[in-house]
Amino acid sequence: MIALDPVPRSIDTLPLRGAGEDVALAFKGGNITFAALEQRVGIAAAWLARTIDAPGARVASWLPKTAAACVLPLAAPRGGLVHVPINPVLKRAQVAHILADSGAQLLVTQAARAATLGPGDVPADCRIVLEEALAEGDDALPPSRADADTLAAILYTSGSTGRPKGVMLSHANLWLAAISVAHYLKITPADRVLGVLPLSFDYGQNQLFSTWAAGGSVAPIDYLTARDVVKAVERFGATTLAGVPPLWVQLLEADWPAETAARLRRLTNSGGALTGPIIAGLRARFPQADLYPMYGLTEAFRSTYLAPELVDTHPDAIGRAIPFAEVMAVLADGTRAAPDEPGELVHAGPLVAHGYWRDPERTAHRFRPAPDWSASGGMAVWSGDTVVAGSDGLFRFVGRDDEMIKSAGNRISPTEIEDAVVRGGEAGEAVAIGVPDARLGQAIVVVARAFGDPVQAEAALRARLRAELPSFMQPARYDWRDALPVNANGKLDRALLRREVTA
Repeated sequence: MIALDPVPRSIDTLPLRGAGEDVALAFKGGNITFAALEQRVGIAAAWLARTIDAPGARVASWLPKTAAACVLPLAAPRGGLVHVPINPVLKRAQVAHILADSGAQLLVTQAARAATLGPGDVPADCRIVLEEALAEGDDALPPSRADADTLAAILYTSGSTGRPKGVMLSHANLWLAAISVAHYLKITPADRVLGVLPLSFDYGQNQLFSTWAAGGSVAPIDYLTARDVVKAVERFGATTLAGVPPLWVQLLEADWPAETAARLRRLTNSGGALTGPIIAGLRARFPQADLYPMYGLTEAFRSTYLAPELVDTHPDAIGRAIPFAEVMAVLADGTRAAPDEPGELVHAGPLVAHGYWRDPERTAHRFRPAPDWSASGGMAVWSGDTVVAGSDGLFRFVGRDDEMIKSAGNRISPTEIEDAVVRGGEAGEAVAIGVPDARLGQAIVVVARAFGDPVQAEAALRARLRAELPSFMQPARYDWRDALPVNANGKLDRALLRREVTA
């Protein structure tokens, strides 16, 4: 298991940690060793530095999971530039917004993608180059000696509350997150991590960094169906798979040969809570795998994880702070919440990002000084999430302040409703939303996907919930869908559903 070294380094030194001839990247068409990866990073960094002679300039990439997409997060910072990855599923209007907002001077993409962009989508001072250009030249830059606080990347959120906003991450943020995750996941050089998440998503990008920090290999894939993931686990001999709840639902509904499922030794989850049925399904399907539920936010990368040995006995918990993070439950007056008393989750320490790019107003709202009693001090992320810190030392998620349902004078956690809905097996996925109601203030609407006939599912569900939930928590209406929408990072698109049911 990798040692916890709290001293950050330049993020582009990570490839040097693997043994030269070991596999760093595994693709269907061939492997890239750590030595070859280091060479590619150096050559790409030299090309970028020649092309953009402006330290701190932004380099955007809009690529599927190619070798270039995996190299750029290291090559751009090595060249003194800032990487801005754009999710490959985004369309021209969203790409145009990110290019304009970030002030990118270069967009690295593919010819087919470039052809979809129209007049005005690319700023006049932004040049488009194809990914093949990064391999041009023979000179290679050595690992940088950048100050750890230097900006290395801007990751744009999925935009669930409006236009995507760019979170500024330093070398230190990225380096320490890699070391932290490699340590608590106990990644080793023998591990093969299947990368199914977008590299523009902090969770997906960290899979590269944390695996390389431990000397393991990553197999990045773009997939269309759950069956593609099953085949990739077999093809690459994957030991580790990361996902978000909608993906786990799809994977549990897929056919898994027993010997393929047995290859997986580690499953990690973020981007939403695992429900009881999902946990039970993962346990049954992957009995050899350790399960790591995690809670995170891009503004501080990740806050907590639940150790595998606690999942069955504490399935409602989001766990303890990850290494290098200080996580607190804070009351409105700034004092520490008592055990089991709801408070705002506040995250302090060196994983805290440097704010939102060119957005001082939203930065001032979300990034504020840590409470006086904080051990870390400094700037903290005030998440807007309500949690309780239990007397057992575990944090439990209650809900987001902007998503809490206020009905008949009660504050109701959507998560509690959703957990109750899927617990009985009538529905596979559910999102609870408060809609305006003249009598109650807000009524509860549940958007869900039924197992079987929706009419029968709703009848059984209403009967069960009458026995399990108090009257003020009973859903007023069910909106049954064949599938629930997900955003660009694969999470359930709650904002879209909220707009639809409240329109």
